[in-house]
Amino acid sequence: MSLPAAPMSVVPEEQAPPPRRPSRAVDLVLRVTGGIVAVVAGALSAVLELLLAPARVGGQLIGAAVLVAIGVNVALSWFAHEAVGRRWAVALPALPWFVIMITAADRTAEGDILLAGNWVGLAVVVAGATTFAVMAFRLILAPPSVRPGD
Repeated sequence: MSLPAAPMSVVPEEQAPPPRRPSRAVDLVLRVTGGIVAVVAGALSAVLELLLAPARVGGQLIGAAVLVAIGVNVALSWFAHEAVGRRWAVALPALPWFVIMITAADRTAEGDILLAGNWVGLAVVVAGATTFAVMAFRLILAPPSVRPGD
């Protein structure tokens, strides 16, 4: 016993036109804008982590800045790569982050220091730097991606 065949139309179905790619100028503007956003976001994440570093609950340091450093740096690395479309773009948020952290770890002329020498300060620097390094290493090892329309 065989099943009846499904009715087929004789007229070919219309195929959707391929999606339009933005012009090269628009693409360049979007990539540069994405790179600028990544740099500014890298600086803002460093400032946020410095503000959260001395956070205490019941007089004890809680280390919230360490979790923020890991989560935000992963997101920034991903965003920079996707927005700019190049593997080296992970350096865009990492550079201002490192500059701010190095500056915060140095004493001012008055003897003030932003990034205290406690376990949270050390953990923020190590976790943030390691996160950027791991994300860059993953991008180096990843096979080249094929984007639609390329």
